[in-house]
Amino acid sequence: MVLEDIRRSHTNNVTTFRRSPLAEISGSLGDLGTLLPLLIALTLTKSISLSTTLVFTGLANILTGIYFGIPLPVQPMKAIAAVSISRSFSQEETASAGLFAAGIIAIFSITGALQWFTRIIPIPVVKGIQVGAGLSLVLSAGGSLLQPLGWMSPNWADNILWALSAFILLLLTTNMHRVPYALLTFLLGLIFAIVQVPTHDFPKHRLWSPYTVVPSPHAFRTGALEAGLGQLPLTTLNSIIAVSYLSADLLPSISAPSTTSLGISVAIMNLIGCWFGAMPVCHGSGGLAAQYRFGARSGASIVFLGLIKLILGLFLGESLVGVLQQFPHALLGVMVVAAGLELAKVGESLNHGARDLWETAENAEEHDDEHSKNLREPNEEERRQRWTVMLMTVGGLLAFRNDAVGFAAGMLCHWSFKLPEWWQDRRSRGVSRGGGVRLGGRGFAVRGDDEGLLGRDFDGTRDQTA
Repeated sequence: MVLEDIRRSHTNNVTTFRRSPLAEISGSLGDLGTLLPLLIALTLTKSISLSTTLVFTGLANILTGIYFGIPLPVQPMKAIAAVSISRSFSQEETASAGLFAAGIIAIFSITGALQWFTRIIPIPVVKGIQVGAGLSLVLSAGGSLLQPLGWMSPNWADNILWALSAFILLLLTTNMHRVPYALLTFLLGLIFAIVQVPTHDFPKHRLWSPYTVVPSPHAFRTGALEAGLGQLPLTTLNSIIAVSYLSADLLPSISAPSTTSLGISVAIMNLIGCWFGAMPVCHGSGGLAAQYRFGARSGASIVFLGLIKLILGLFLGESLVGVLQQFPHALLGVMVVAAGLELAKVGESLNHGARDLWETAENAEEHDDEHSKNLREPNEEERRQRWTVMLMTVGGLLAFRNDAVGFAAGMLCHWSFKLPEWWQDRRSRGVSRGGGVRLGGRGFAVRGDDEGLLGRDFDGTRDQTA
């Protein structure tokens, strides 16, 4: 089965890259706006090893591109990165945070908890996480990358004029899919960075020299509790569940990765790399949307990116910091804005084509394929409720800058709509069957067919696990 999946992904990768190589290369660079700022900041605070991060994330890009066959990003664990940067974590503390988060995700994956999460989380909440993550990228780009720019400052290569030029080019090339926008923007930024970098900071040959990072009990406790714990909801919701759904939406012709396989992938990347000082990483719906937005349609794009990272990490490593610091924020900011808007666009299918609106046809005789599905059109009230749940999720996420808060707000809103329906259904069934629920001394006693109700979810469908 695994070999068959790899063979299928390989065929798709090769075919897609031969058909549109520039688009795949351009798409591979789509997530740099998220990667570079955090990678540079973590390196400067000595929270990670840049060379080791490039080597291990490069290998992860190559292997996930070969196995999954989609432009699946390998990006920083943002909650861990934020805490590590703000508190100047040591490499031991940063590694501890990544190891803790990866260990919990591994347990969730092996036990099937991730599949259970996927079944019980409503689509409007998942869409809300995706839209909220997209808008968060836009706000982040505006606040940290674009807002500090002046018309001609901080320098001739990084200012509002270049940001406007990049934005206008983005608009002009929106429907010109053969134009590799991200590749052109990256090459321009790279030229600007090389021209500006001081002579003593210019990249030089520096062979990778790996070493191990073994956290002390104190470092592990600090990293796990202060950074790793906060990363769990973000990784579970945005890096695993949302990625699985987004892949199905953006690339319907390719088999979407399961939440279990994504969880195991995240766990393996960190349970190996963090012991050597690599940056804690995960997959992410924002990165997937970014790479798709700029042309990537297969795993070939990130295999290419992985090879570049691997070569840079093995032979240049820490000497790249000077060039990376000079990369224009004006160009990075526009790329992040475009990526965020691409991710937020998935919300438009909430009431028109979302996967929970597709139902298996009840009358198989009317269809040639017994597994054919019908698209259900929700009524006006259901559309309003679904829209409200999604917006509540987005609002909670943006207001508190926290995926877990957005998730909780969306679930509470969903239950507030479903609970009255469930209660009314319960009462009507009890009356119509002449029975009810009798409270016993130690629990429930359900008469007649009413016990079938206990095997139903709030929406009235039977829970197959009951």
